[in-house]
Amino acid sequence: MTEILIELKNVSKRFKTELVLQPTNLSFEKGKIYGLAGRNGSGKTVLLKMISGFLKPDTGTVTINGVLLGEKNEFPDNMGILIDRPGFLPYQSAFQTLKTLSQIRKTISDSDIRDVLKKVGLENTGKKHVGKFSMGMKQRLGIAQAIMESPTILLLDEPMNGLDNQGVKEMRNLLRNYCSGDRLIILASHMQDDINGLCDIVYHIDAGKIYDQKN
Repeated sequence: MTEILIELKNVSKRFKTELVLQPTNLSFEKGKIYGLAGRNGSGKTVLLKMISGFLKPDTGTVTINGVLLGEKNEFPDNMGILIDRPGFLPYQSAFQTLKTLSQIRKTISDSDIRDVLKKVGLENTGKKHVGKFSMGMKQRLGIAQAIMESPTILLLDEPMNGLDNQGVKEMRNLLRNYCSGDRLIILASHMQDDINGLCDIVYHIDAGKIYDQKN
């Protein structure tokens, strides 16, 4: 039996005179990886930001795990997010960065942090400051912070940015394994290889309009 974790009803967004997301109805089921495909500026990031609570829709409603977003919960619980370029304190190590972020909810241990750093290939960075990381290493750390508390829902905007070929392969495998079972991933990318290589269902977005679906 399928279970819908996210439902959008007549959701739209306008910035001044520009309609950046046309009225949209979508639902996302657990156990699947969804792709949002389209050029930069097509509306992918705006859609993710409304699902995450970072932006409020001008019309319509967003429901997460049966709870209407914006009433009792402005930001959904049990959601991992990587939107825009990761911004970390440059003088902290990878471990210190995740340790600091983990203090918000206090649901994971130091051992859990070391485990997630190993999963993303940053276990040997030691005391090296994040400010000295390559773009690809920062992207790996961004994925680590998104998954470290094992959220049910992952929102990932261009998660392969800055990664070399080996890094892309490793992160694709990580995301496939992560989604097995009861979790849901929504992945936005302008790279067709990411979409074809990972996603079960793809929504194509152009000028804020979702015009196609491919299983």
